Amino acid sequence: MTVEHAVRLMAGTLVLTSVALTWLVSPWWLLLGVFVGLNLIQSAFTRWCLAENILRKLFFAGQK
Repeated sequence: MTVEHAVRLMAGTLVLTSVALTWLVSPWWLLLGVFVGLNLIQSAFTRWCLAENILRKLFFAGQK
């Protein structure tokens, strides 16, 4: 799995978790989904993603 795929997997998981927690716990959990969405938009324009950097250092050292 590439770093880009891992980031997409993580983003999708966080969005679905946000929806489930909003339904089950509190509407405030929508802020998690908003944060993930804003980060995806920001990374599209700046080509920089903190999650990608972290994953690359932790698990994907040496892969592009």
